Amino acid sequence: MYFKYATAALAAVLPLCTAQTYSKCNPLEKSCPPNKGLSTSSFTSDFTTGNGALGGWTTTSGKVTTGPNGAEFTINKKGDAPTIDTDFYFLFGRAEVVMKSAPGVGIVSSIVLESDVLDEVDWEALGGDNTQIQTNYFGKGDTSSYDRGTYQPVATPHDVFHTYAVDWTKDRIQWLIDGAVVRTLAFADAQGGSRFPQTPMRLRLGIWAGGDSDNAPGTIEWAGGKTDYNASPFTMFVKSVHIENRTPAESYTYSDNSGSYQSIKTSGGGVFVSSSSSSESTTSTTSSSSSSSSSSSSTKATTESSTEEPATSTSESSPTRTGMTTSASATQTEASSPTGGASETGSSGAGGSTTAGGSPSSSAGAPSASPSLFDGAASSLSGSSMGLMTALGFIAAMFQL
Repeated sequence: MYFKYATAALAAVLPLCTAQTYSKCNPLEKSCPPNKGLSTSSFTSDFTTGNGALGGWTTTSGKVTTGPNGAEFTINKKGDAPTIDTDFYFLFGRAEVVMKSAPGVGIVSSIVLESDVLDEVDWEALGGDNTQIQTNYFGKGDTSSYDRGTYQPVATPHDVFHTYAVDWTKDRIQWLIDGAVVRTLAFADAQGGSRFPQTPMRLRLGIWAGGDSDNAPGTIEWAGGKTDYNASPFTMFVKSVHIENRTPAESYTYSDNSGSYQSIKTSGGGVFVSSSSSSESTTSTTSSSSSSSSSSSSTKATTESSTEEPATSTSESSPTRTGMTTSASATQTEASSPTGGASETGSSGAGGSTTAGGSPSSSAGAPSASPSLFDGAASSLSGSSMGLMTALGFIAAMFQL
């Protein structure tokens, strides 16, 4: 397939790109406020029930609507990149997204877990390829190598819904499609654990045009070619999301700058639960009934607890939270997506920067404060100094061709 690149030309372009390029406050560099946590053991959004299901989410770019097929992420024109983030973080657990990816050359549908220290775990589907989807991960924003991306076969992802899951423990990460494990990353295999994603994450969903003509040539090539906006609209559908949180807490605080899960302190929630959960899917069905927005929270601890001493997992039921609220209570905003731009790593949305295996990775930390040209699911290179370094790197890389 033309999405799998091993050519010298692409290898020369890849070093120009990064994973996450921005964090509002990176705890590896300075003391930061606590992350808002998910204080319940689970969270569910059934987007087929209407806009009320957007409760628990923040719209960071464009506008996301709902319909019979769930949440609709649509690109109508250049610069569109509708994106939503959970308004909370969670630490270890499982995230399941029932998605039908968008068709269209250069269009990228993304599911991303991201943290403030630039840990991330990705699914990315390319609109010109109806046979496979990419998995990827980053630790601490390290892009010194590009050997982390894989492509997994999946039947007609543009035509039918599939359940894409990430099951995340302190020991390993599994990527699953429709309940079947397609990839496993062990802690030790991520540079001895130093690049293993292990800090509190948000879930981000979005669509963007990797094939936008303003993007870097390597990004456009990876995305499958240039996007023809005359062929729009391009729509990604998300029927539902279900998150299992193995470390319920009202907040997560980094106690030092190590970026290790042992350094994370929890407040107002349960204790850290280590789990070797089976690979069987626990996908929530979209027929589940909605509940009120005032979800019950787990018993609050009177003192902060650390993740340093894991407890064994149990199968006991715990409080849950649902995204079903009235639309007035949702944290959704309708910021218009910027258009154009000359960023090296590309157009708006779920992955403006190229990740392992040549894939533009998602995220830019806290988008509301990001100086990036784009505010979608993954922003482009930010800051003038980084842009200059990128441009110089690109020139140097081209001389190597």
